[in-house]
Amino acid sequence: MDVKYDLTSYVRVLKLASTPSWEEFSQISKIAGAGIFLVGFLGFVIFAVMSFLPGGV
Repeated sequence: MDVKYDLTSYVRVLKLASTPSWEEFSQISKIAGAGIFLVGFLGFVIFAVMSFLPGGV
């Protein structure tokens, strides 16, 4: 394990990283929110179907 090499790699990545613009941040937030909503909705649909089936939860 070469600590000096690892640290220089981390520093190089941090130098390349930049703060996203407001438009980019907004778009990423909308996509992430839609993904969270879809996963929750899918879980709710599965729960609802399992609740109405005989022998369900």
